[in-house]
Amino acid sequence: MPPVRDRPAGLTEDELISALSDGWAVEASSLEYLPVGFGSYHWSVTDRRAAVWFVKVDDLGFDHAGREDEFGRLRRSLTTALTLRRDAGLGFVLAPVPARNGETSWRLSSRYALSVFPMIDGTSGEFGPHRREDLAELTGLLARLHRATPAVAHLAPRADLLLPGRAGLMAALADLDRPWTGGPCAEPAREALTSYAGRVHAWLADFDRLAGEVRASAADWVVTHGEPHPGNVMRAPAGTWLIDWATVQIAPPERDLWMLTTGGGRAGGDEEVLAHYTRLSGRAVTPAGLALYRRWWPLADVAAFVADLRRPHGDSEDAAAALRYLTLTLESASG
Repeated sequence: MPPVRDRPAGLTEDELISALSDGWAVEASSLEYLPVGFGSYHWSVTDRRAAVWFVKVDDLGFDHAGREDEFGRLRRSLTTALTLRRDAGLGFVLAPVPARNGETSWRLSSRYALSVFPMIDGTSGEFGPHRREDLAELTGLLARLHRATPAVAHLAPRADLLLPGRAGLMAALADLDRPWTGGPCAEPAREALTSYAGRVHAWLADFDRLAGEVRASAADWVVTHGEPHPGNVMRAPAGTWLIDWATVQIAPPERDLWMLTTGGGRAGGDEEVLAHYTRLSGRAVTPAGLALYRRWWPLADVAAFVADLRRPHGDSEDAAAALRYLTLTLESASG
């Protein structure tokens, strides 16, 4: 997913300042919008005591009908992260700062939810493969996370192995023979999807086959981060952090582990990483689980980009980026 550049529609910084004061007693003296991250909006907020906070606003969805469920899932995910850090002792989890009422997420409006994090003086990477020299450390962190499952098994959302946005993607695939009129990027999106419709249908069939195999392992699922790519790994003088826990779920361990592998047998490197994980965690890794999530990622991206570009949109940087990444995903992902 591309970084979010546009500001959230219908949300003012005055509303953000008021919520920070009401929810966290943070009296903001300055705000700086940060066009970073994927799918959410972020600010650096300095309060009147010169403390700096990382403030995140999540979009609960374009569709009114699903927003309550999405807010509930977000609250559970963020509370899971707080529990992993506070109760399970996982110091590498960058958890939210609870509001004064104890909640990890604050409803700003029907569409938006606010969460607050400590600002860490560190650097994160870019989405893509991990450097080989970082794999042992990341494998160790994920093994520790997965071993902490009993602390949050009652709390974390549980994966259903259903592709998010599938209904919308199927509707789009069935609507390729007439123009899309949502905005300036709608027709180019239709043309791109038309060119690769056969590939997407094949991906969906492959996804369904793999999901059927993986469902049989449900009794052995663990708490997973969901997106442990380099962009969600922050290194600071105090240590290494896993950030952005909004996608945490009880799921197959391969939901995390596939991001430590290449899928192409990196000169024995993949086998070494997975063997190291098994030694640390006591858990076996299945080829079907790795293949499922390697297939899931581009399909979920395609579904999200298509949904964004079919609905009404303007000539914005985010819309142009969504079209670019849709095209790249369709062209470059393995068939």
